[in-house]
Amino acid sequence: MKPLIFHLLLSITCAISTTTQGQTASRASEIRAHLSRGEAALRANNPATAEAEFRDALAIDPRNAEANSNLGVLEYGRGDYPHACENFRKAFTVQPSLIKAEALLGLCERRIGEPAAAKHLENSFAELQDAKLRTQVGIELVGIYYASGETERAVAVTQKLVDLNPEDPNLLYAAQRLYNELADATLNKLAIVAPNSARMQQVMAERLINAGDLEPAIHHYQKALELDPHLPGIRYELAQAILETSRFDASIQAAAIKQAEEAQRLEGDNANLECLLARIASLENDDARAHEHYRQALTLDPGNAEAQVGLARMLMATSDFREAKKLLQMAVDSDPLNNTAHYRLAMVDKKLGLEAEAQKEARLAQEIKAARDNVQRLYLEMHKQSPPQAGGNEE
Repeated sequence: MKPLIFHLLLSITCAISTTTQGQTASRASEIRAHLSRGEAALRANNPATAEAEFRDALAIDPRNAEANSNLGVLEYGRGDYPHACENFRKAFTVQPSLIKAEALLGLCERRIGEPAAAKHLENSFAELQDAKLRTQVGIELVGIYYASGETERAVAVTQKLVDLNPEDPNLLYAAQRLYNELADATLNKLAIVAPNSARMQQVMAERLINAGDLEPAIHHYQKALELDPHLPGIRYELAQAILETSRFDASIQAAAIKQAEEAQRLEGDNANLECLLARIASLENDDARAHEHYRQALTLDPGNAEAQVGLARMLMATSDFREAKKLLQMAVDSDPLNNTAHYRLAMVDKKLGLEAEAQKEARLAQEIKAARDNVQRLYLEMHKQSPPQAGGNEE
């Protein structure tokens, strides 16, 4: 009897297995049909029918990731964030590889104030390929970091958003605000921990340079050197500031050369110093020495755009247009917004008989110069000092 009973049990098990497989295939087919009809309804802009189909699919399989995710999208679209959260969470739990579901889950959690939002937004931001959704997730992340005082993390995400949307004025505006806040916060900290330091004097000088106040800037650079004679890079900045006070004055040129050569002696040579010395040599009409300095700059840094343009200008003077073109092409490749390089490349192309290329480069040079002039005008307007109000107290 036992062998017979075993045989019957085995037969029943097999029958159940076969029936289960059949039922599973049938359920899968039915679910797929509901999902297909739901997606078709979405394409036809019929969200009510789409939702009904997705719910029918979930009635058969409550864990179906696709149905939960699609239903979550519909709920998210109409602002039903709590229910959308629930559906996205189910989808993501079943299938953790659904990055979009995790991103949308994070967005929903952010809307209803759940702390888990940050984790889901962070995880998905790194993986998302959809530019629009990645931007939305990034903006929410920046908001979270900013609110919690994590400015540096906010800046890091903002930079990625700007790289993704380089012409979005809203993101550019947000970026410059964050950068300014971070710069101000860092400067404030420096002013507190080291108010009398050489670096503080250097920062003050750099800000004065940006405002066009050369003489006070030079004073602060000199003060910084008094405090720390070995401060890296400061002699180069000082030499530049000195030269800009009166570039054609021989005594000014000599003072700038003195600082540059002192920087070379104490800190070693670099391409920027060589370019500065080349500019001064050109002002002194010493083309041979300028040529030598530009060559040395390119030896130290083959990608230095200033050296490429400077040496190209000297090659143009000797009618070596083909070599000049190579250098200028390298300069515009590494710095597409270098209007001087574009302008000189237009001149070289014209000399080589490349009329179409010359016109293109001339147009680019003109457009870039106009844009830079506009930026400069706006910058000056922003930094205009307002006259003191009548009756106001002046300190």
